[in-house]
Amino acid sequence: MEESGFQEIIKALELHSAHIDKKMDQMKSDLEKQMDQMKTNLEKKMDDGFKRVDKRFEQVDKRFENLEKKVDGIRVDLTENQDTTDLLSTKVLQHEKKLRNLTLQQ
Repeated sequence: MEESGFQEIIKALELHSAHIDKKMDQMKSDLEKQMDQMKTNLEKKMDDGFKRVDKRFEQVDKRFENLEKKVDGIRVDLTENQDTTDLLSTKVLQHEKKLRNLTLQQ
């Protein structure tokens, strides 16, 4: 009878152990699912963040291109103004020479 009691205790412990093993396996499975989901969410957030950063870089690049175009336009204007100034200066000098020659001839 004593051995029968031990057998029942052992059987009860085996059942309890199997129940605990099943619960632990379920907990492990749930934890792995949660970790996979967290990993997926993190990867998605990182991808979204990189897309936003890339978009910002594209905007900055476009603004730099616009600034370069404006600076190029200003350079062209300055060059044209300098050419006009040089031409006018030359004409003024020519007229002053003519006036000087006319005054010397009189």
